Amino acid sequence: MSKILFVMTGVDHWTLADGTKHPTGFWAEEAVAPYEAFQAAGHEIVVATPGGVVPTVDRGSLAPEFNGGQEGADKVAATLASITELQHPITLADVNLDDYVAVFYPGGHGPMEDLAVNPVSGRILIDSLASGKPLAVVCHAPAALLAAEKPDGSNAFAGYKVAAFTNAEETQAGFADKAKWLLEDRLTEAGVEVQVGEPWVPHVVVDRNLVTGQNPASSAPLAIEVLKKLA
Repeated sequence: MSKILFVMTGVDHWTLADGTKHPTGFWAEEAVAPYEAFQAAGHEIVVATPGGVVPTVDRGSLAPEFNGGQEGADKVAATLASITELQHPITLADVNLDDYVAVFYPGGHGPMEDLAVNPVSGRILIDSLASGKPLAVVCHAPAALLAAEKPDGSNAFAGYKVAAFTNAEETQAGFADKAKWLLEDRLTEAGVEVQVGEPWVPHVVVDRNLVTGQNPASSAPLAIEVLKKLA
C-alpha cells in the first residue's frame, strides 16, 4: 500500500496583529475530504507535524454553517474522530520523502503561525517539488510555501501558479483587518503567482507537480487532481 504524507500545523492558535491569540488549528474539511478520497483509492496516510504534536482541529470548522447543516457537521466530526493517524503523528524531522508517493498540506489558520516559518517544512516542500511527486496544498496552507527559501534567499515556488485563500475571502471571514499579514499578499511578494478565483467557490490550480486549492470547498476537487496524477 502506497503512502501519502499529510504535513499539518502543530499549533492551536494564530497570533493576530494586536498580539491576541485566535484559537485555530487545521480546518476539518480540508483534512477529512482528501483523507477519505485517498483512503478510498487504497492509499495509507501518515501525518507529520512540527515536533510530532497531535494536530488541533479548529473548532469553528466543525460548526453546522460550514458543513451544510448539523448532519454534515456530525458526519465530519465522526470521520475526524475515526482518523487514528491524527493521534499518532511523526515529527517533520523524521520525514523521508522516499517513503511517500505524494505530499499534502491541509490548511486552517494554523499554518500561518508555524509552517510559514518552519525551515524543516520548507525543506520538505523544496524536496517534494524537485521530486516530481504530486505536492498538494490547500487554503491557508500555502503559507508554508513562504518557508521554502533557497540558499540565495529566493522562494522555490517563485514563478509557480497557485490557488490560495484570498484577500477577499479573509476580508469576508472578518480577519483581514486583524491579521499581521495576508496570505495572497505575502505569496505575491515572494514571486508566487496567485490565481484568484471567486470567493468560497472551488478553485484548483495545477502547475507541473504542484496542485493547490483556494478554500475549504477546493479540498475534494484537489484530492481528485492528486489521484489523477497518481493513476
